[in-house]
Amino acid sequence: MKPEKMRDKKWYPNTIAGCAAVLLYVALSHLGVITSALRTFGGYFAPLALGCVLAYIMNPLAMFYQQRVFRGVGSERIRWALSIVLTLLTVLLILAFLLGTLIPQLVGSVMTLVENMGGYVSSLRALAERLGVSEALNLSQFLSSSEDVIKKIANFVTDNIQTILSASASAGKGIVNWLIALILSVYLLSSKESLMRGMARLLRALLGEKGLGRMSTFFSRCDRIVSKYILYSLLDALIVGVANAIFMAALGMQFVGLVSMVVAVTNLIPTFGPLIGAVIGGFVLLLTNPLHALFFLIFTAVLQFLDGYIIKPKLFGDSLGVSGLLILTAVVVCGNMFGIVGILLSIPFAAILDFVYEDYLLPTLEKRQSKKGKQEEDNGGNHAG
Repeated sequence: MKPEKMRDKKWYPNTIAGCAAVLLYVALSHLGVITSALRTFGGYFAPLALGCVLAYIMNPLAMFYQQRVFRGVGSERIRWALSIVLTLLTVLLILAFLLGTLIPQLVGSVMTLVENMGGYVSSLRALAERLGVSEALNLSQFLSSSEDVIKKIANFVTDNIQTILSASASAGKGIVNWLIALILSVYLLSSKESLMRGMARLLRALLGEKGLGRMSTFFSRCDRIVSKYILYSLLDALIVGVANAIFMAALGMQFVGLVSMVVAVTNLIPTFGPLIGAVIGGFVLLLTNPLHALFFLIFTAVLQFLDGYIIKPKLFGDSLGVSGLLILTAVVVCGNMFGIVGILLSIPFAAILDFVYEDYLLPTLEKRQSKKGKQEEDNGGNHAG
């Protein structure tokens, strides 16, 4: 029997609905297995996905170099190749600067911790006794001496050596994936024109010339939204990091570069990022001066209040054309649904959702409602006639 004739049978819709219900039940009853399989399958393409992200982030800088720095070069091909090389060098220099700032101060923090462990333990015990919480925390058992603390740390490492090795292997694999992604991003940038021509040809074949125009307009707007989000996220992180560095330097605190860098980087994560930065920075300062740690936490709370209610709404709300309420709602919903990835993508998602609703969905519904009202008026006139 031909498929066209099968669709006309009365049993056909019920059969399709029954099969769909069975498939949905099987999928839901084995959701864990399916999710694990998809995660494993997606892991094979992780370097490629990271490469696409890196290429997208580096593309504006490469275009800037092409248009401003190498505009005197006659050959467009050579000009683009030089722009890619300079962009890659810029990224590597930024990474080297960040690592050169973070690693020495991180090593210094660990050395300070080891060298002054006895003094820290004594200060912590004295503070607990003044507050009357020494017995509740049972510090006499766990912090009797610096040697006891170091011994407990060594025992913890020994007892969890398998977990530590597994985490180290995962970290090494992640570094390799990032290196592969960086190499792939260079290839993607160098092939950008041919990739865009191939994608345009495919969309033209699928959607036609008119559909290609609409799709190009849509993706162009999405590109502007995501580009602005990346730019203003980096600008916001820079503002917070510089403000934190000025405050710490003014009070003569140690590890200004390390703590300010951590605060700036974690500030890129909406909602929970500032809390992570405050905890890490407070712990580092607690090793050297508990009073500095207290001042840092108070300043961080004030700074994050200003950043959350003044700086971020001004930057993201005005630049992306999205209300602060929609941004907050998107952060909460996407975070609950997709975790940290959803939180990172919540703001551009809110902006894209806003313009899709305003420029596509709402006009379509209004046009449909207007057409329906006009048909009802015509039908009413015909009945009256």
